[in-house]
Amino acid sequence: MAHIRDPENNKKPADVEERRMAIYRDLFFNNVDGFVSSAYPVLKSLYTEQAWQRLIRHFFSMHDCKSPYFLDIAGEFLTFLANDYEMQSDDPAFMFELAHYEWVELDVSVAQKVAQEVKLSAHKVTSSPLYLSSFARNLSYSFPVHTISVDNQPSEPTAQASYFVVYRDSDDEVQFLSTNAMTALLLNIIESKPGADLNDVCQAVAEHAPQFSQEQLYQGALNTLSAMAERGVVVTNT
Repeated sequence: MAHIRDPENNKKPADVEERRMAIYRDLFFNNVDGFVSSAYPVLKSLYTEQAWQRLIRHFFSMHDCKSPYFLDIAGEFLTFLANDYEMQSDDPAFMFELAHYEWVELDVSVAQKVAQEVKLSAHKVTSSPLYLSSFARNLSYSFPVHTISVDNQPSEPTAQASYFVVYRDSDDEVQFLSTNAMTALLLNIIESKPGADLNDVCQAVAEHAPQFSQEQLYQGALNTLSAMAERGVVVTNT
């Protein structure tokens, strides 16, 4: 196994012929490469093929995956970048944020619904306990990850963070929604205080935005959360 993971630094077992061992070397590595590459197409496009293969080999040889499922390999790669990988001079500064943004699409696409979740009608936002859907992720990044491409690679974070909600709609399609700081704050409060009602949420927001009146906060929160309820981002519970 050590040879299969890192053949340059671990000799082939003497009792296995090269032809057979080569099959296993290619099979294992190509499987891992395929799962990672399909999950991170934008990140991959920023590297030469040789540099990408080197990165995947580093992941394959150094990281001990905690899950036996092929579907979890992309998440294991993100864990590797976060905890075990030392960025190289040719890695973009936004490497981890872009990888996380791309991984979230897969994460949301396979997320399991919490049994007690119920779709929330917009007109019931004022009278229902509020929850962030198990199909939704409230995100913020210091780089504009949604615009990154081969021809657009920022070297410094933007002055303002980029906010997104990634969610699975009623047709099981993953959607990306650009939001703002206030929407992110509302959803963060709901996520951290599951079951809070609209008044509770507004009181929590007031601590962060004292420049707004209670009426302004209430109307703004009502409009935003009603729209999020329509999209299935905010739900209620049985």
